Amino acid sequence: MTAFETPPHIAAQETAIDTLARTIWGEAYAEPVRGKEAVAAVVMNRVKQARSRFGFDWWGGTVVEACLGPEQFECWRHSPGARRDLMNVRPDDPVFAVCRRIACRAVRGALVDPTRGAVRYHRAQETPWWAHGLEPTIAIGRRLFYRDPHEIPDDDGADTMSLFDEVPA
Repeated sequence: MTAFETPPHIAAQETAIDTLARTIWGEAYAEPVRGKEAVAAVVMNRVKQARSRFGFDWWGGTVVEACLGPEQFECWRHSPGARRDLMNVRPDDPVFAVCRRIACRAVRGALVDPTRGAVRYHRAQETPWWAHGLEPTIAIGRRLFYRDPHEIPDDDGADTMSLFDEVPA
């Protein structure tokens, strides 16, 4: 590594922040800040849950895997054009700036989880197949949030979520 190269753990953390910020932007563009934080919390809760299962879960064990995994977030899978738009969002977009600040807090462990441990959500006006028979843990903005029905919560979900160990030191 030369003096001008970014250390691998910093580059990986930046990739996680950028991917999470784009996911928040794509999923919760018109939501208030609390709604954007809730989307970030769902991603972090998925990663946390995967780590409690020895690093494996169907949605991935890292922020990037949890965001980009197949059939996870509509903003990444909707269409090639939508994905292109998501990748082309400008850093000076004011909504993206908010999303990026939230993503930084989440990845660095400073985001308080407003979802009470949720790992899933959907728009309030929809009822996906997986939500039948489940009770939402909370409604935030125009979305309903759910914990994994097979997980026993270890607390009230109002903790901060740290992913400093996401990348090798």
